[in-house]
Amino acid sequence: MNMYIAPYRRLSNLRETMDRLIEESMAEARPAEREMTLPVDVVAADDDFVIRALVPGLQADDLNIEILNNTVTIRGEFRGEELENVKFLTCELPEGRFTRVVVLPVAVDSAKTDASLSNGVLILRVPKAESHRPKAIKITNN
Repeated sequence: MNMYIAPYRRLSNLRETMDRLIEESMAEARPAEREMTLPVDVVAADDDFVIRALVPGLQADDLNIEILNNTVTIRGEFRGEELENVKFLTCELPEGRFTRVVVLPVAVDSAKTDASLSNGVLILRVPKAESHRPKAIKITNN
């Protein structure tokens, strides 16, 4: 008696079982790490750049802002509640560390940068370097 073994059928059954187990386990646990993008708006004016970033629930001490040459880096961390034995149906609130890098098109004066935080919105005013600001030239009559 000859017996035919279909290895691909066994692999297919194994794959279906693994997929089902993964789907079931994902629905119950909070994701450990999620990739976060810090939403920002960057507006260019004549004398400065205004960067607005949404950082809901964070305080000024939770943020770190660095400026090097024409690059602005915003770092921070959203801390979530420690919930045990909770089955999430949807888990979308921000949690974990984030870094957002904004490269500006011209050199800036980092010493004169102003930062404020109000109602979960971070506002950075980053002045352009003096050499990159528009200059008005007066014409004299001779």
